Amino acid sequence: MNPTLANEWPIKHRADACARTGRPFEAGEHFYTLLFREGDGFRREDISEEAWAQRNENIRPFSFWKARYEPPPAAPPEALAKESAEELLRRLLAQNDPASANACYVLAAMLERKRMLKPIKTDQTEERPVLVYEHAKSGDVFIVPDARLRLDELEHVQHEVSQLLKNAN
Repeated sequence: MNPTLANEWPIKHRADACARTGRPFEAGEHFYTLLFREGDGFRREDISEEAWAQRNENIRPFSFWKARYEPPPAAPPEALAKESAEELLRRLLAQNDPASANACYVLAAMLERKRMLKPIKTDQTEERPVLVYEHAKSGDVFIVPDARLRLDELEHVQHEVSQLLKNAN
């Protein structure tokens, strides 16, 4: 094969449906891949076994092979976007809702682990202790109520924060 041709031909990924019928392939189904020469490159067609049986045998591909269709793997869950956790923390703190204090505490801890927030000190307010953080890049100050969570409460709050982050994206 001409080395320049191999470098110029873009990679053509497997199709998820038959090029002739448009019917989506099913997991485990056999299909045929056909390569046709066109000008200085190639054209790829992925066709079902039915389309293969009904093809015009006078039209010959440059190359062909039979394969088993495997659907693409499910997209991995998106990594937690640093900005979305920060934005959610900012929004919850601005609402000043005591019901979100636990979520704020967990979000601040997450951002501290990612080195986005630096713990400055712990202070005592009239109601409860608060944690004072400084944003590593912007210098913004975050005052987060210390939730004083017990270990048996942590899993529930982590699930709550996870749901809030999912809804934020």
